[in-house]
Amino acid sequence: MKTTYKLLKDNLEYLKLKGMLNELDETIDTIINKDLGFVEGLLELTNVEIAHKKSNAIKSMVKTGAFPFIREVKDFDFDFQPTLNKQLILDLQTLSFMEGANNVVFLGPSGVGKTHLATAIGITAAKNRVSTYFIKCHDLITQLKKAKIENRLDERLKHFCKYKLLIIDELGYLPIDKEDSKLFFQLIDKRYEKKSIIITTNINFGEWDSIFGDSVTADAIVNRILHHSKIIKMSGKSYRIHERLESMEAYNET
Repeated sequence: MKTTYKLLKDNLEYLKLKGMLNELDETIDTIINKDLGFVEGLLELTNVEIAHKKSNAIKSMVKTGAFPFIREVKDFDFDFQPTLNKQLILDLQTLSFMEGANNVVFLGPSGVGKTHLATAIGITAAKNRVSTYFIKCHDLITQLKKAKIENRLDERLKHFCKYKLLIIDELGYLPIDKEDSKLFFQLIDKRYEKKSIIITTNINFGEWDSIFGDSVTADAIVNRILHHSKIIKMSGKSYRIHERLESMEAYNET
C-alpha cells in the first residue's frame, strides 16, 4: 500500500509539476522547520514550482536566441578597453532603449568586443523574457535570398520581424550585391520604429555604399537605422590577439 508521501509524489509527477517534485523533500523540511500552516505551506510549495517554470522559460528564451556563446556584461574586461563608456553599456543593459524601438550600433575594428557586448545585451533581454534572436549578417542575407527564390520571402521576413530584439552581427565583413541589399532593406524597413535592432559593424556609415553596392539603398538603410539609434564607437586592442598571446605565455611557462 502506498504511503501518503508516495501518493503525493505520484500526483506531482502526473500533473508534471517537476519543480515541486524535485524540491519536495527540501520544501517539507522548510515547512516543518518554520512551523508553517496549511496555506503557508502550500504557498511555499507553489513558489518552488513557479521559480522552476520561470527558470525553464529563461533557459528556453536564451536557447531560442541562437547566441554564439554565453557571455554577459559582467564578463567584459572594461579595463582592456578604457576608451569605452562603461556606464553607457550598463544603461543599455537596462533595455530602456527598447521602449522607443531604438537601435544600437557597435562600430569598431575586428576583435574589440562588439559581438561580446551585443550578445551580452541580447542575453539580458532573453533572461527578461524578451524575444531575441542573434544572426550573422551573411547568414541573414543567405536565408532571405533563399526564401525569395522559393517564393516564401514574406514568411521569412515575418519570422525575423517577430522578435522584439534582433541582433545582426558582422555587417560589412562581406559585400552584399544590389539585389540582396534590397532584401536587407525590406527587413530594416519592416522593423523600423516598431522593434529594436542591434548591429555590429566595422564600416563607418559614410562607407556603407561599399557594403550594399547601391548608394540609394544604402542611404535608405542608414537613415532608418540611425534615426532612432545609439552609436557605440569602439577602438583599442584586439581581444583575440590578447587572449592568444596570454595562452602562448601560459604554454611557454609550462
